[in-house]
Amino acid sequence: MACEGVRDFLKREWFLSALVVLYLALLLRDSSLLWGTPGLVDWGSLSLIGSLILVSRGLELSGIFTRLSCRLISLSGGSERKLAFILLPTVALSSAVIMNDTAMLIFIPLVITLSQISGKDLRSLIVLSAIAANVGSALTPIGNPQNVIIWSYYGISFHSFVLRMFPFVFLWLLLLLFFAYFIFKDEIEQRELPPVSVRKSLLWAAILLLAADMTIAQEGKAPWTFPITLGALLLIGREVLLGFDWALFLTFAFIFADFGEIARVLSSARISFPDSGLGLFITSALLSQIVSNVPATVLLLGGRDWISLAVGVNIGGTGLIIGSLANLIAVRIGDVGIREFHRYSLPFLMITAALSALILAL
Repeated sequence: MACEGVRDFLKREWFLSALVVLYLALLLRDSSLLWGTPGLVDWGSLSLIGSLILVSRGLELSGIFTRLSCRLISLSGGSERKLAFILLPTVALSSAVIMNDTAMLIFIPLVITLSQISGKDLRSLIVLSAIAANVGSALTPIGNPQNVIIWSYYGISFHSFVLRMFPFVFLWLLLLLFFAYFIFKDEIEQRELPPVSVRKSLLWAAILLLAADMTIAQEGKAPWTFPITLGALLLIGREVLLGFDWALFLTFAFIFADFGEIARVLSSARISFPDSGLGLFITSALLSQIVSNVPATVLLLGGRDWISLAVGVNIGGTGLIIGSLANLIAVRIGDVGIREFHRYSLPFLMITAALSALILAL
């Protein structure tokens, strides 16, 4: 019985299990990693992720996802294609404001509810939603962690950043909708459902906490987000705490530790990276497939050409699962397999990388 439980856990939490094995391998290589791990973890980001997991659960329990799902199916007229054309731009635009990781914690449970209500397997829509989040978040300096780092380091104005990134993001979003046009062809049965009641007190609490978390994080006080959200829900929504996804929380803790150590090893190896042009673009996109795009950004800072770096690490997030934390959230919550995710993400990466390289070369 115990063996079956362990086997089920390893199958369900395969990525967390792989991260633990990787951590142990890195620990065997350098035993000082154990004491250095707290310094590798981005506690502000981890606290914000934890608070957003709670907020997402609160929104789910409020019933708003079910209400919105019914509305979206009605707006789409029962067409999968129209549903994708409504949802993907919404995810992309939202990600430019609330960050891609936050968008995934909000929208993926919505897609899951859509799948449950319609009786359709919408995991392809989950994959494209993750790509949309990465694409949309590339537009603004506050859309994702790598943009925040680049914006701060190079001292670029908000306006200039958006203007330089807009042609790339517009092209990427058009290509994503082109993918969606050919992927989604079926109809969705519009079922008669009983009226869905929404717990307004829990809904408003979750919305206010989401706004508070984002405001606190942008003020540079992200470590406070989790304790504040936890304290508020202890008073007004204790049932939300019972649904906290500890496995997802631990997954991100090990991501910071593992990839932070790998990035440290690469940095100490004194490898010479290109500092401008297509060389920097290609390096940043490829390195994002190894250590994720945020550590890749930190490793490549200092070059003269910020736009090549920004385009590279952002498009790099749309490739392999480990390229972006948003991918990991989508795959973990949406129960999407590796092969299924890469079936769409890798062709998208290759095409957009080629087109982006052409624009950069002009």
